[in-house]
Amino acid sequence: MRKDMATERTIYERRESGARSYCRAFPASFTEARGSEIFTADGNRYIDFLAGCSSLNYGHNDADMKAALIEHIAGDGIAHGLDLHTDAKGAFLTAFNDHILAPRKMDHRVMFTGPTGANAVEAAMKVARKVTGRTNIISFTNGFHGVTMGALAATGNGYHRGGAGMDKAGVTRFPFDGYAEGVDSAALLDQMLSDPSGGIDAPAAIMFETVQGEGGLNPASADWVRKMQAIAHKHGALLIIDDIQAGCGRTGTFFSFDEMGVQPDIVTMAKSVSGFGLPMALMLVRPQHDIFGPAEHNGTFRGNTHAFVTARVAIEKFWADDAFQTELAEKAALMTEKLQRIADLVPGAYLKGRGLMQGVDVGSGDLASDICGRAYENGLIVETSGPNDEVVKILAPLTTSKELFEEGFAILEKAARDVLNNAKLAAE
Repeated sequence: MRKDMATERTIYERRESGARSYCRAFPASFTEARGSEIFTADGNRYIDFLAGCSSLNYGHNDADMKAALIEHIAGDGIAHGLDLHTDAKGAFLTAFNDHILAPRKMDHRVMFTGPTGANAVEAAMKVARKVTGRTNIISFTNGFHGVTMGALAATGNGYHRGGAGMDKAGVTRFPFDGYAEGVDSAALLDQMLSDPSGGIDAPAAIMFETVQGEGGLNPASADWVRKMQAIAHKHGALLIIDDIQAGCGRTGTFFSFDEMGVQPDIVTMAKSVSGFGLPMALMLVRPQHDIFGPAEHNGTFRGNTHAFVTARVAIEKFWADDAFQTELAEKAALMTEKLQRIADLVPGAYLKGRGLMQGVDVGSGDLASDICGRAYENGLIVETSGPNDEVVKILAPLTTSKELFEEGFAILEKAARDVLNNAKLAAE
């Protein structure tokens, strides 16, 4: 059992809003971090399998990104540039074009939205409605797209939706791939949209995550994703893929839909797109749909110049060739092996997700929380997800070494064994 940090936390209890979240499960006060490790003032060390909820796919304080950012700041580089042309933005766009868009034959334009994923989603929903002249958006069960009002309307989680305090409109919810046993949700959606009495207003867009992160690591099949693209275009709607959490290598490729044979009309990105944990969000949009007028969707912090600096380095360092992607496939296989050992401990438990966005559904939110809590006591930060928090969810930095993966999963497996043994003793 680790000794928790004996630090004064009264100021958080006295002054920080009750909306605070992660710090309730991980109450230590952290002072420094490197790679996949994070440290407290009194020297406690934790392995980080949360990674800023996938905002730190390349780990904490990557040396090359940090050096570039320090050089930029020390040289009085632009700190805030609205949407002015800057050398940092130009270099990022060039790298993004050369290493990400062009190799995939994606002709998308890059729109810098406000710095959060929810803002990118808001922009995507707005432009789809403007392009089509329609208002309805098709979204899916267990989808999570943010908690600002438009994005929240498309979010499935009742707890978050309940925070709005008013009606959420403009969205029709539909079963995600595999949500209802024996139901082909793609065929059903097409049938209902094709029927003039189907009861669904013609949609402006169909929007989903290919792997639902907060919804419990539910993966869509490539076949289902292709069908959704065909249905969207058949019925005059745009296809929006929300790659905010599943993108930037999290599922094993830069975009979560790579190798699925689709070309989304709009892609939303945030979280790890900056590479360094700095706020940054993008909307990628096909040129024919890039119809916003100047500042029609704006924000004082659209385009983070410091994030441009680190994002360029991330792309050039990790995505200029196939080496990193090959490494991710090997790590994903290791993760599957380790998670299966944990699933085997819990009757009925099973693996979910894909790539390095995997977890174990243990069937109970209390059990999953207890396992994560015990892991934290022993030096591992890991969270839950799912409608009832029943999934132990791994979002370790993609750069985590094999040795740290081994150590972290050993802690997690021991935590599961301890919790299950304690429950067994309590029942006797």
